[in-house]
Amino acid sequence: MTIKAYGAHAGNLPLEPIDIARRAPGAHDVKIDIAYCGVCHSDLHQVRAEWAGTRYPCVPGHEIVGRVSAVGAHVSGHRVGDLVGVGCIVDSCKHCDDCGDGLENYCDHMIGTYNSPTPDAPGHTLGGYSQQIVVHERYVLRVRHPEAQLAAVAPLLCAGITTYSPLRHWKVGPGHTVGVVGIGGLGHMGIKLAHAMGAHVVAFTTSESKREAARALGAHEVVVSRNADEMAAHSKRLDFILNTVAAPHDLDAFFALLKRDGTMTLVGAPASPHPSPAVFNLIMKRRSLAGSMIGGIPETQEMLDFCAGHGIVADIEMIRADQINAAYERMLKGDVKYRFVIDCASLAG
Repeated sequence: MTIKAYGAHAGNLPLEPIDIARRAPGAHDVKIDIAYCGVCHSDLHQVRAEWAGTRYPCVPGHEIVGRVSAVGAHVSGHRVGDLVGVGCIVDSCKHCDDCGDGLENYCDHMIGTYNSPTPDAPGHTLGGYSQQIVVHERYVLRVRHPEAQLAAVAPLLCAGITTYSPLRHWKVGPGHTVGVVGIGGLGHMGIKLAHAMGAHVVAFTTSESKREAARALGAHEVVVSRNADEMAAHSKRLDFILNTVAAPHDLDAFFALLKRDGTMTLVGAPASPHPSPAVFNLIMKRRSLAGSMIGGIPETQEMLDFCAGHGIVADIEMIRADQINAAYERMLKGDVKYRFVIDCASLAG
């Protein structure tokens, strides 16, 4: 079937309306009419070929929510009419240790929602800036939020799980003091989630103007990281730091804020590397530097259920599909609070 989408034919060209093909649902497939798709910074990096290996035409989008419109004969977990989501993964090998552990995000053969090889035309996956998508049932998530919140649920499928997974893995909870570095698409979710998990949350920003916004999101304290006195006041106070910044910066300034045995986990993906941290900042207090990438399907479902139970959604600005190029330019300037979401009904024209 042919549907409407927004995509680009080269890295130096804007996104534009295009027609794409979707396969007919197989026995284990779910067809979803896409209502909304969040706009992730990864979309911009990939479509503009700032990350290697972009396949064209490129249709980005991996923060997808909508309603099931058809299911294959062997699908048991989803029914027509269900509210569902699709995140960053639409396939994996299904038999390696990572898949067996429900950590499909670390499978060596993970298939991303866009820009990954597939037998479907045109030979690579096409994402959620589109009217419909067909996905194997294993990678379709249940949405339990009220339908009125559906647009604001979309960013949970990437920004939500990207921050939830490390907070859960490092067992953040009551009695922990947690730093969240950066207050953007990822950081604003990190603050909300860490607060809901019962941690004392310290938000770090380079902007004085974001103090009140960070408190409104749930931060108990806000530190302007350019203020040396404010940073020094938090020396050796933090159990864990979730660093969401997607630009190279000085990591050592934040290591000094960790207690003995504290961990800083990076989830932002800069286009060029961070400066290497000083080894003595690690070894003198047995501190750790770690990384984390989205989450597996079971954990993503857990995250969605946690957010539904705690009334957590993303803070969003809705746009039409034909506003996506302007939204990318605004995103580069940090001019969004905190996630753009495409109303995919606008693709119909």
